[in-house]
Amino acid sequence: MQLNVFNKNGEDTGRMVTLNDAVFGIEPNDHAIYLDVKQHMANKRQGTHKTKERGEITGSTRKLIRQKGSGGARRGDIKSPVMVGGGRIFGPKPRDYSFKLNKKVKALARKSALTYKAQDNAIKIVEDFTFDAPKTKDFISFIHVLNPNGRKTLFVMPENNQTIFLSARNLQTAKVVTVSELNTYKVMDAVNILFTERALSIIEDNLTSKGEK
Repeated sequence: MQLNVFNKNGEDTGRMVTLNDAVFGIEPNDHAIYLDVKQHMANKRQGTHKTKERGEITGSTRKLIRQKGSGGARRGDIKSPVMVGGGRIFGPKPRDYSFKLNKKVKALARKSALTYKAQDNAIKIVEDFTFDAPKTKDFISFIHVLNPNGRKTLFVMPENNQTIFLSARNLQTAKVVTVSELNTYKVMDAVNILFTERALSIIEDNLTSKGEK
């Protein structure tokens, strides 16, 4: 697939780039996408949830009623799980939700996600640029020209550029990431993706068999 290259003013430069079919033209694997997104969300979980068991509740240990003869259920002290304010049975405990995922599965998931975006014509290429100073107004103009529908846009840069990052950080419908921060979740979460030429080259190199990461 060939795409036109635009400048930061949204004008066609007259040049074209060819997307690597090994990254943007594979047979998508939905299960790999599911696993990679699941791992991303699991790794974000703090896992600090905790409830108190009966041994951790403050209260008297006196047996409230006799064992037999009351006609009701047997119960012990006020900390019993059957009492209001008592301990919790099998409640959640702090745990680590993260799990391992093979590098090849993660690479397949990212290539599958990028292929879906290419099939939806949701990818555009812009030449490398920067702003003279951080200005949200300038970034809004840049995004609006290339993405006039105003839907969620992901802008991928080769490395961190504070001027561009600061220009976009207050926007709800646009997010700026570097190549190293790009993952399957962010690709699938965006409606449109803008790559700089150098960012595209790095991603294709990373996700091909020569340097699969």
